[in-house]
Amino acid sequence: MILIFGGAYQGKLGYALERFGLTRDDVYICGEDDSAMPQDRRIISGLDKWIWALVRNGKDVSQEMRQFAQQGSGAIVICDDISCGVVPTDPQLREWREAVGRSLGVLAQGSDEVVRMFCSIPTRIK
Repeated sequence: MILIFGGAYQGKLGYALERFGLTRDDVYICGEDDSAMPQDRRIISGLDKWIWALVRNGKDVSQEMRQFAQQGSGAIVICDDISCGVVPTDPQLREWREAVGRSLGVLAQGSDEVVRMFCSIPTRIK
């Protein structure tokens, strides 16, 4: 697995498409209502939105991430890093923020490569 993370609108998807010679047809974009992760696309973008759906539906995010890490070994996973900025006052939004951070840790540990995007500049950290 290759994990690409960074703030919103930092060029993560464009970088992945260009670097790996893929097209938008190779991309699955997660939605806030997704309950399952498809395994038929090379790039999975918006993992933070899938985690939001899990939190909203009371799912065990840690278990889902461990399972996803095992199944998605060939995927390029793109996730917004939502850990910076103001901590939300809403308890569910705080739970989501924490779940995204912990999930990035789980996925990074099992990834072959981890890239952080900042100002459209990729930095390989693993």
